[in-house]
Amino acid sequence: MLRRYYKILGLFAIVNFGAQNASAQTDTLRFTFKDAEKTFLDNNLSLLAQKYNVDAAQALVKQAKLWDNPTLSTDQNITDANKKFFDHSNGNGQILVQLSQVFKTAGKRGKQVQVAQDGVQIQQAQFNDLLRNLHYNLLLDFAQVANLIDQRRVYQLEITSASNMVNATDKSYQAGNNSLKDLIRLKALLFGLQNDLVEIDRQINDLQSELKTLLVTDPNKFITPIVTFNNTDTTLNAATLTEQAKANRGDYLANQYLLNQNNHNLALQKAMAVPDLTIGSTYDQNSSYARNFVGLEISLPLPIFNRNQGNIKNAKLAAQSQEYLLKNNEVQLNNDVYSAVQQYRLSQQLLGSRENDFYSKYDQLFKGMSKAYQLKQINLQEYVDFFDSYRETKLKILQQQLNLQKAVADLNFAVGTTVVTPL
Repeated sequence: MLRRYYKILGLFAIVNFGAQNASAQTDTLRFTFKDAEKTFLDNNLSLLAQKYNVDAAQALVKQAKLWDNPTLSTDQNITDANKKFFDHSNGNGQILVQLSQVFKTAGKRGKQVQVAQDGVQIQQAQFNDLLRNLHYNLLLDFAQVANLIDQRRVYQLEITSASNMVNATDKSYQAGNNSLKDLIRLKALLFGLQNDLVEIDRQINDLQSELKTLLVTDPNKFITPIVTFNNTDTTLNAATLTEQAKANRGDYLANQYLLNQNNHNLALQKAMAVPDLTIGSTYDQNSSYARNFVGLEISLPLPIFNRNQGNIKNAKLAAQSQEYLLKNNEVQLNNDVYSAVQQYRLSQQLLGSRENDFYSKYDQLFKGMSKAYQLKQINLQEYVDFFDSYRETKLKILQQQLNLQKAVADLNFAVGTTVVTPL
């Protein structure tokens, strides 16, 4: 059983050594968050794709402004009683030419342009909402990678200390000055730390993949975030931020513009019930009561059966439905902002100056514990307990910092703009 344990421990050591070598051979990209934002805005393919949707919607506005094409039609004889084809000489044969133009009534063209312009606003708002979501993901991934790298340093520090302690205890055991139980206990501690380090590396690898996709960078390069943690005291007014969110959040604005478009479409459908006027002119060479007849043509459909009733009702119900969706979105927005402000305040309170002073002293104490154990000033149980306590405390510190960074991201995401500068 003991031999099997040593084999597993050796295997983890080899894996860890290989991972460190692979990391050392991989090129590193060092980014501040501002650098990452710029690269993201320049390269992200999802943003580029959505931008084309905005341009496509603007093309529909141009299309809606165009007049209908005039209609030209002709009718002429192919042959006659003399078996001559297309004989129009000396006034013979028949030629009929008609030219007509549709004139839209009830302001249909202007209403169509308005609906198309609403479509541009919707696409632009959806672009802004996509930007907001991707920016939020970028900030979270960036902060989490930085946090995991800091966690990795904690584990590497403890692994180095534990490895030295295992080596020293092993020599002492060989000399008969330590028990096998103590040696195994320390090796189990080291094994657990190495196992946790492998899990951290796995999480870093997953987040690296997401970051590289967002930034469109070389998959062979390792992204190292440069983060300066700053816990500034910021006064927030939830009511003011809620109004700010209504002016900035793409999802809310998209619903507002969609309601406008539905209302404008209802007006357009009502206008469609009014018949369009067609005006034209006819030239008839021989088939009319007079030769070379030129006539004026005016026509319009009679709205007896089809008065666009179904489309009008559909547009009216769609507008009413969208109105409730907008109200629901507004309720969600209010709750998002108030919740984000509260969460930011709670996270900020956990990272005060007193706690930072305590954490600094805790780091100093860690450096002396290994020496105290070697000098037999503390026993193994006390040493291992402090080891676990130190790691747990350091990880809680990092988790609190990450929670604050996430609270900043959530706050900016809820408002739709940068309220608190992150990282």
